[in-house]
Amino acid sequence: ELRSVNALGQRLSEVHRLGFTKCLVPARAGAKVEAPDGLQLIRVRNIREALAFLEAVRAKHKTAAHNVYAYVLREGARMRYSDDGEPQKTSGLPTLEAIRHAGVVDCIIVTTRYFGGTLLGTGGLVRAYGGAAALALQKARVVTMQVVVPGVWRVSYAQYEQALRILEECGARLDDTRFEADVALHFCMLAQGREALCEKAREFCRGEAKLQWQAARCAPF
Repeated sequence: ELRSVNALGQRLSEVHRLGFTKCLVPARAGAKVEAPDGLQLIRVRNIREALAFLEAVRAKHKTAAHNVYAYVLREGARMRYSDDGEPQKTSGLPTLEAIRHAGVVDCIIVTTRYFGGTLLGTGGLVRAYGGAAALALQKARVVTMQVVVPGVWRVSYAQYEQALRILEECGARLDDTRFEADVALHFCMLAQGREALCEKAREFCRGEAKLQWQAARCAPF
């Protein structure tokens, strides 16, 4: 079940009493996230990554009583959850509902429980697992994945300042600058802006723009 922010704080104390240690969400492309004490959020791209991460958590916490998980993937609109030995629909389903309520995809949450001797009953388990997942999602920074193309533009030192302005005008993000015999501008931009940049670069360099492109990929932008 999902509650207000204040209720999430109250449920966090229940999570600690239950002995939860982690709430994990696999992330792609090294996206930075923020998590509360004992909870870590990481994003995943596909079912293979999600299940591989789940197995890694299980291997790390072999003595844990439960490794409850839920995931939602964009690929094939897949979603799944597991109570991993907890009473039916008291743990995996509340975790899944927290992900769906947050409106995120390509996400897996694994909540590891070391039983501490406190029995909260069905309602307590629902609030604890749902609260742990909702709190982790609340604390995380959500990123939007878009189709981008990385590239390198080599210019002379005299062209450097104007080349920076052209990249900015075309919506490119400068990731690195290397000053060698010439200046190598390493950038990333939305795929749909590529042609506009190529045209401006050719015009600026009088038809001799030294642009190198990498394959398009999905990444936060």
